[in-house]
Amino acid sequence: MGQEPRPWADIPAGHDSPLNFAVTSRDAEVVRMVDEAVRKGRAMLAYQAVLPAGDTARPAFFEGLIRVMDGTGRIIPAQDFIAEIETTETGRIIDCIALEQGLRAMHDYPDLRLAINMSARSIGYGRWNDILRRGLRGDPTAGERLILEITESSAILVPELVVSFMSDLQRQGISFALDDFGSGYTSFRYLKQFYFDILKIDGQFVRGVANDPDNQILTTALLSIAQQFDMVCVAENVETAEDAAYLQQLGMDCLQGYYFGAPTIRPPRDESAWESVMA
Repeated sequence: MGQEPRPWADIPAGHDSPLNFAVTSRDAEVVRMVDEAVRKGRAMLAYQAVLPAGDTARPAFFEGLIRVMDGTGRIIPAQDFIAEIETTETGRIIDCIALEQGLRAMHDYPDLRLAINMSARSIGYGRWNDILRRGLRGDPTAGERLILEITESSAILVPELVVSFMSDLQRQGISFALDDFGSGYTSFRYLKQFYFDILKIDGQFVRGVANDPDNQILTTALLSIAQQFDMVCVAENVETAEDAAYLQQLGMDCLQGYYFGAPTIRPPRDESAWESVMA
């Protein structure tokens, strides 16, 4: 009696299970979808307010969040594709689009203070640097209104390069935010070297914090780290009134999340409270 063929016998070499094959296929499809969106001009920024915890009526700044539109017209947030394109040329192009659109919005709205996400991999990318230089030359206020957000996992890949890059641009007035703090493996000795202006606590520690003792301990510890290094501390993914109230009482500097409003494609006017936050 012959051996029953495996149902995945036709899977290409290098894929040792149906799960691995499915994941690889999905990743390739995501990259193709983002590539097509970029080629057809279907990448855009959505804007979400970051609010001082003590005065949530007036934004401190906004974050520009990259989105792409797929072939069916669905808007796809970065969290659904960024991991798949992070190491690719498409990842660098997405960073360029985000920076270019963000600088254009800042030019159109002279009171807008805006945070733009980037990968540390884009530091040496010529096109990205050209866009930044043109933006700074074209608007003398752009530097002091621009915040560059770098994720913890990205920053730790090339810490010495990130430190030098940040130092050069901070002299031009640009601020830096360490995004998703607590989600990765940042070494505290690197944290001392980076000199980030803003620390953003990863949402996994913020969601449900009002009723989660573990998250309360962790959020308090992360806030204490920010205070020790003189960084403005932002709690991401604030989704309920209870969590917002708890974080305000804790002494958080700024809050961001759907409780205060979903990201919107239309660039907002920012009547900034930044000076009071940084004081």
